[in-house]
Amino acid sequence: MHPLAAASDSSGGFQGPSIDEFFPSVLLFAGTPFEITRITLARFFATILVILLFWLGTRSMKLVPGRFQSVIEMGLDFVRGNVADDILGKKDGRRFLPLLTTVFFMVLFMNLTGIVPGFNIAGTSVIGVPLILAIVAYVTFIYAGLKKHPGTFLRNSLFPPGVPWFLYVIVFPIELVSTFVLRPITLTLRLLMNMVVGHLLLVLFFTATSFFFFESHNLFALFGIGTLAFGFVFTLFEIFVAILQAYVFSLLTAVYVQLALNDEH
Repeated sequence: MHPLAAASDSSGGFQGPSIDEFFPSVLLFAGTPFEITRITLARFFATILVILLFWLGTRSMKLVPGRFQSVIEMGLDFVRGNVADDILGKKDGRRFLPLLTTVFFMVLFMNLTGIVPGFNIAGTSVIGVPLILAIVAYVTFIYAGLKKHPGTFLRNSLFPPGVPWFLYVIVFPIELVSTFVLRPITLTLRLLMNMVVGHLLLVLFFTATSFFFFESHNLFALFGIGTLAFGFVFTLFEIFVAILQAYVFSLLTAVYVQLALNDEH
């Protein structure tokens, strides 16, 4: 169902959004592993847009940047200063900056497709992309720990030093689940559920607006003004959430890497 379409059931009453919003009709290659839906196109669009913007913004760098180059540099400086260097320090931040920058802008642009007319759904509102990004963060965490502390990383992660030996019966399963199981799961669900809820709210307000304006009668149509206003406000809020979730995802990725590099291992 398109978010701006009228929402009514067969009896003419209002029908709110449902989980079917996240299973749109197949547009191309139906019945194959390469099915393309509106969500797939949103992901393609976000990916191409990120690549195009950064290619155009960095292909001819100048000492005195123009407006477009300045915007690109501001975005890169934000990730470097507020995520990479702030959490990992200058040396390690430089090593992992390409990954953190990719994660931040990939999440950001895919989140923002939720307010792009024609797509009206975030590329991160279905579990595939959040899960892949969480796996990338998880693998990076394991890689960083094993490379920095090859002989002690796993042991000290599961059996923290300084804990009385008889408590390891309790500590071991807690550390195993919290460190190596829950981290990628919570990273995935945090991003996914924020985008799901945001999309459903926008669909609710705009379908209600359509219903009040075009299907209700008399003074009930005035309620459409209120739902339209709420839809506009929540669209702005969705932009804020899109930026915040991109920041949180990249920040947590950096935090996990920092924990793996910690000298206590």
